Amino acid sequence: MTLWCVGRNYQEHARELNNPIPEKPLIFIKAGACLHEGKTFTLPTWAGEIHHECELAIQLNAHLQPEKLALALDLTARQLQTQLKNKGEPWTLAKSFPQSCPISPAIAWPEDFTSLHFEFYKNSQLAQKGLVQDMIFSVPVLLDYLRTHFPLQAGDWVLTGTPAGVGPLKTGDKLTAQIQGKLSMEWAVI
Repeated sequence: MTLWCVGRNYQEHARELNNPIPEKPLIFIKAGACLHEGKTFTLPTWAGEIHHECELAIQLNAHLQPEKLALALDLTARQLQTQLKNKGEPWTLAKSFPQSCPISPAIAWPEDFTSLHFEFYKNSQLAQKGLVQDMIFSVPVLLDYLRTHFPLQAGDWVLTGTPAGVGPLKTGDKLTAQIQGKLSMEWAVI
């Protein structure tokens, strides 16, 4: 299983990190072993500041179509990512570390996906709010691009990008992600 991640798929997130708006989907991967289904997770001690990036995650079926939906955190060693980008090196070390993708339980793919919005709270304060309609590249466009260029498999996950509001985590933080009326998940950083 591979975690296919979409970078900069919300304009305001690209702007908050002073990145250009992409003209085509920006894809990177996390190892499947990064997926973490627990309600608690720890931050790596070697990586400096770790940022949360809450995202809608889509699991693919045998026909490489959306089958399930979940909420995921694409944890990012932000300072390390910046250093790697400045050197023109891959981001893998900043993105693909143990427990770097906490994920909620999955629900069946909703018919009303394009009207969904999700929210992420850190210590009861709203940090991120994402609307599917604000994605630069829609899910059909992303899936077509991924199927054309990459070896997708049944069971792979696609993380569709994060809205503005990313920020650092610390031990003791209490986190909640939700899709109103459909899904809610709580995590604790230990």
